[in-house]
Amino acid sequence: MDPQISRSRLEINFIRLLEETQQMANGNKQKDWTFEKWMEDRNLIILYGSQTGTAQEVAERIGRESRRYYFIPRVASMDDFPVEELTKTSLAVFVASTTGQGDDPDNMKTFFRTLWSQRKYKQLLSNLKFGVLGLGDSSYQKFNYVAKRLNNLLTLLGGMPILKIGLGDDQHDLGPDYVIDPWLNNWWNKVLELYPLPEGREPLNTCVLLPSKYKVRLVGSEDRNCIIEDKYMPDPQDEASAINPFLAEVTMNKRVTSPDHFQEVRLLEFDVKCMRTKHKPGDVLVVQPQNLEEHVDEFINVLGLNPEQMFYIDSNDPNSSLPPISLLTRPCTIRECVLRYLDIQAIPKRYFFELLSFFTKDETEREKFKEFASAEGQQELYDYCNRPKRSIMEVLADFPHTKNNIPLDYLFDLIPPIKPRSYSIASSNLAIPNRVQLLVAVVQYHTILKRPRLGLCTNWLSRQSVGNLVPVWIKAGTLTFPPLSSEVIPPVLMIGPGTGCAPFRAYIQERVASGYHKNVVLIFGCRNKDKDYFFKEEWETLVEEQKLKLFCAFSRDQEEKVYVQHRIRENASDLWTLIENHRAMIYFAGNAKRVPIDVYEALTYLCEKGRGQGKEDAEAYMKKNVEKRYQTETWA
Repeated sequence: MDPQISRSRLEINFIRLLEETQQMANGNKQKDWTFEKWMEDRNLIILYGSQTGTAQEVAERIGRESRRYYFIPRVASMDDFPVEELTKTSLAVFVASTTGQGDDPDNMKTFFRTLWSQRKYKQLLSNLKFGVLGLGDSSYQKFNYVAKRLNNLLTLLGGMPILKIGLGDDQHDLGPDYVIDPWLNNWWNKVLELYPLPEGREPLNTCVLLPSKYKVRLVGSEDRNCIIEDKYMPDPQDEASAINPFLAEVTMNKRVTSPDHFQEVRLLEFDVKCMRTKHKPGDVLVVQPQNLEEHVDEFINVLGLNPEQMFYIDSNDPNSSLPPISLLTRPCTIRECVLRYLDIQAIPKRYFFELLSFFTKDETEREKFKEFASAEGQQELYDYCNRPKRSIMEVLADFPHTKNNIPLDYLFDLIPPIKPRSYSIASSNLAIPNRVQLLVAVVQYHTILKRPRLGLCTNWLSRQSVGNLVPVWIKAGTLTFPPLSSEVIPPVLMIGPGTGCAPFRAYIQERVASGYHKNVVLIFGCRNKDKDYFFKEEWETLVEEQKLKLFCAFSRDQEEKVYVQHRIRENASDLWTLIENHRAMIYFAGNAKRVPIDVYEALTYLCEKGRGQGKEDAEAYMKKNVEKRYQTETWA
């Protein structure tokens, strides 16, 4: 049987079950025998390009909502959807995030390249009606660039946008939902005009609970003697990836800030000699973390779960693949599942509260959950969850009438999986063979809540002892450094406050080890020379050997604060010569708040002073000439 036909049949049965549930709830048992034939024509393709999982979450939300309007959704990453199938598709939604410097997410690069190669065929997608939702961050110069480019290409190929592109912004107080909510309301109104429901039929009521993604089968005590466990063993012949992570041994984990400094920063090292992929400067190490033991115990206690209960998990939804065996063994205990898979420290989203409203026995709690799940309740939800960074675990503790009422099947709908975290590699394989080093700031801060907020991955990494195994893989980062195999190797100007210096340390090591250390300039910033001056001895030795030119900004060592942008302005003449006469490549890595703007303004100041033609000329020159050689890597 054609797998697509099989999938559609499952979806039809899935929605038929919901339809009958609603009819029974309304006291109407009459069946519509034309239902299945009518449903065959209501296919909706929902494709996402997602780097961190947010765009995938939005796509899955659209898939859930579509079932209430009697559509058969197919949710997939763009790279998992053949472009030739798009030519036969009549209705589609694209959710695309922008990563790095206007870069495509990894799981849509091939899709876009293939589609772009067909751009001369102006009617290729003439049958397609579509909408595009973008997810971006307005603190980046290329805000929602990927979604805009995709929208233009789909239109160029003959597709018909039935709604203006939606551009979600992470910087808004309410996050991208501020744009997504009204956009989706308009989308469904437009779609129902094109694909109306039969007379007398209404969208499925929101009081009907959608079936869960997974079906949990408990293992009874009498069955345990018969269990054959399926445990994860990485295949060294395969490239390390999310589904086949490499178990890297920790060889070093030391604090590199002074004991009395407010910020704990650690230098970690991993043995990667058996990993097939060899890293290069600019690459990142992706880490699959786990929850902290004390949080696991607390969560299990809050929900009254049996930590030793074993279970199997099976797909209950044609759109949902099973969790990888590297995260959930078969069978799995509740404790192992919470430890390795469920992101109990995540801040809950709207759908979390929508689901909880079905499981509480308290009417007051139910009303509160429905309010949080509504478009009108987003400010209150933000104040309750996002502003204080309240976790899923803490929310469940706040509403005790959900305890013991959440079916295990729905635990996987309520709580997202733990997402991997990416860290810029801070070492060169040429200089330190078979080792990967990371410079990690341990995230811990306070909000209005009594308990300090702990970054899941950084705190987990900080507790790893030498000899422990950590699941990792390597992928390309957003910074691309000049290859050292070229005939002409340009100078580099690198600006790295705090842990932003990590990728630059890797490139400096690589360049020095290769013998190409001329015109290498680093502007480093930290608070205090004696407290958080990373790699001090290493860099000052290179300065003495004339292999590195170093400017440091210690912001708190004098009464007036001094930052990296001040050092750029103070050395305007020398840096302008490097940029203009020697065509230096320029890099910035650091926090995405104010510093990237200040650095950009300081670089524009170099152009103004160097050219002597005024501010407007400098801004135009910066955009036309310097931006082509300027790369940034920032994070929130």
